[in-house]
Amino acid sequence: MVLASRVMIYALAATSLNLLVGFGGMVSFGHAAYFGAGAYVVGIASAHGLQSAWIAWPLACAWAGLAALVIGAISLRTRGVYFIMITLAFAQMTYYVFISLKDYGGEDGLPLTARSAVGFGLNLKSDLTFYYVTLAVVAAAIGVLWRVVNSRFGRALQGVRENESRMEASGYPVFRIRLAAFVIAGAAAGLAGALAANQNDMASPAFLNWTQSGMLLIMVILGGLGRFLGPALGAMVLLVLEEVISGHTLHWQFYVGAVLVAVVLFAPDGLATLVRRNRSD
Repeated sequence: MVLASRVMIYALAATSLNLLVGFGGMVSFGHAAYFGAGAYVVGIASAHGLQSAWIAWPLACAWAGLAALVIGAISLRTRGVYFIMITLAFAQMTYYVFISLKDYGGEDGLPLTARSAVGFGLNLKSDLTFYYVTLAVVAAAIGVLWRVVNSRFGRALQGVRENESRMEASGYPVFRIRLAAFVIAGAAAGLAGALAANQNDMASPAFLNWTQSGMLLIMVILGGLGRFLGPALGAMVLLVLEEVISGHTLHWQFYVGAVLVAVVLFAPDGLATLVRRNRSD
């Protein structure tokens, strides 16, 4: 149940990143900033006695969305490798801001005084209860992202990815479309971070590190860029591989890297495309 819950949490985070990278053509290397921000909002709320998930989790979404609005408003004025580097820079700045907050754990992270309270007689301390609550929340959030991708806005975002100049000439507000995608993706990642903080009983600085952004990007690539359910598949494969291989060797990253290389070489469109191809055969 613990692994399944973790897979769902990262599936949501990776799916939100796919909105930017796969559907928007914006290769962001700073998505951990929003994931970690959501986790820390829950941790700080818990430290001040605010345990209600109905308040803390929307706050996590709002704060992460606001961070994405600010970062996106600046980052989207750049292109190419400069865009990648500035999103990474902002994520690292966010990381160092949070580890400098000594009142909230600093480099050691911020333990939750208690897991969020969802009411209805449910206790998130139970792994089974947490699994079902996570399933419901992640399913709802991914459902919203599905509606976004398949809406008029989503089609406009994909149009910008394919031909920015033509979309701009047609009167579409390209900058605002991209910025809105940033905010939506950031808010969804913040919700995933809120769930991760509850599962780990703490808001960890590791949630904000650039390695976390890299892991989310690997999940997206592994599953398939621009394939809606691809990142969820990528999250499942990556985390299950980590769980299985890390039990046998400390150098599990080497084997995961080998799998990623094999996918890039033999299934460059991701595992989701490979699964679809096998079904059609």
